[in-house]
Amino acid sequence: MTESLDTTKLEREVKSMYRDVAESSQGEFHFETGRELAERLGYDPDVLDRVPREAIDSFAGVGYYFDLVDLRPGERVLDLGSGAGMDCFVAALSVTETGDIMGVDMTEAQIEKARRLAEEGGFHNVQIRNGHIEDLEFADESFDAVVSNGVINLSPEKQTVFEEAYRVLEPGGRLALADIVSERQLPDGIKSDADLWAACIGGASQVDSYTETIEAAGFDVMELRENTDYEFVSEQAANACEKYGVASVSLLAEK
Repeated sequence: MTESLDTTKLEREVKSMYRDVAESSQGEFHFETGRELAERLGYDPDVLDRVPREAIDSFAGVGYYFDLVDLRPGERVLDLGSGAGMDCFVAALSVTETGDIMGVDMTEAQIEKARRLAEEGGFHNVQIRNGHIEDLEFADESFDAVVSNGVINLSPEKQTVFEEAYRVLEPGGRLALADIVSERQLPDGIKSDADLWAACIGGASQVDSYTETIEAAGFDVMELRENTDYEFVSEQAANACEKYGVASVSLLAEK
């Protein structure tokens, strides 16, 4: 963790930015949102047609991992940083009514939106909790799969996040995620910039360090791929990506 990063300010910046994403998906951000992004990353249009449109409008993911995790009917799935719920709804379609989806997020506007969309859309097996991904309020071995999209890089305590994910997974459970990593070490000027952290850049770990952190929590990393169809849109973010090799990856690990 960068010593000069103000974590209180970081949480405030993250909540503010993703509140804006929930309330106005057409706003100007460092990153893209919406259906065009989702389809380009690999989401099946036919599946998206069955997902609440407002959840897709607020989608700010960085990759696609559902082909890696291969969710099955009846499974219990936890989404870390579930936002407006798009990945929760996609997962719910895979696990069917016999499975259960739990989302965790810390931004109230996103939580309220996801809960409303779940109720209006008849997704009775989707629940959303207010919480932090570093401190999961679930019993050991509660889930078959843990997923996350573009969120773990926002945490200054990634080791704790992966340890918690490992704890709540049953033996043989899967961790599938898309996230932002870097080829080179980011300078302190970027790592201490709460705005760039909130934009998914400042908190990017070097890819080798990222996978080592996952393995240190107990996981076996099974697959890692770069998402070449993802890019940041603001000039500030794009410059940082080009200079330090910041990129999106999708990953599958097993307990």
